[in-house]
Amino acid sequence: MKLWSDSFQDGERIPGEYAFAVIDPATHVTLSANRNPHLAWSGLPAGTRSLALICHDVDVPSRGDDVNQEGRTVPADLPRVDFFHWVLVDLPAEMPPIAAGQFSSGVTARGKSGPDVPGAGGARQGINDYTGWFAGDPSMSGDYYGYDGPCPPWNDSLIHHYVFTLYALDVERLEVEGKFTGQQVRQAMQGHVLGQASITGTYTLNPALAVGGTGGA
Repeated sequence: MKLWSDSFQDGERIPGEYAFAVIDPATHVTLSANRNPHLAWSGLPAGTRSLALICHDVDVPSRGDDVNQEGRTVPADLPRVDFFHWVLVDLPAEMPPIAAGQFSSGVTARGKSGPDVPGAGGARQGINDYTGWFAGDPSMSGDYYGYDGPCPPWNDSLIHHYVFTLYALDVERLEVEGKFTGQQVRQAMQGHVLGQASITGTYTLNPALAVGGTGGA
């Protein structure tokens, strides 16, 4: 089983158009095109009845004390946790590749609608972790369904890694409902995974780590 993207190479930086934000020399960051990347796959195991896709950042600071604070830096040795950027289930096994921008194009304040995805063969999207991140912001709070791209702290001393994982499942519909999360999908998939494949992209909003100021590294 293989997964790949025409939007970025495995292990390389994710272009800014697929991120939630890019570097701004005056304000640190500004909102970006926030398009989901292209994804394609091959070699699904026999008996695959549906696909599930999860994208998560493995390098999110476990504490927010220093995050995006002037005169501070998020230390590299701070323990890191997962942050889910995309949770997609019930993709038909025969579904064609996911086109760039098919599920997300632009930042939607208060989040995109869900869980149903029109025109995607019955696929459903869960909420991503921007739901919790923006919970205290009156202008942005809401349920963030589907894909919202990278926006790591602009003062983080680590480049972040975004892992896209496609799972081949032996069930047509995963047993999650409503505002389901990435962790709930991981639990529901247990015992149903026939195969999986991953690719990883990197991203940073720290100018000292970025290549050419593009926001990626």
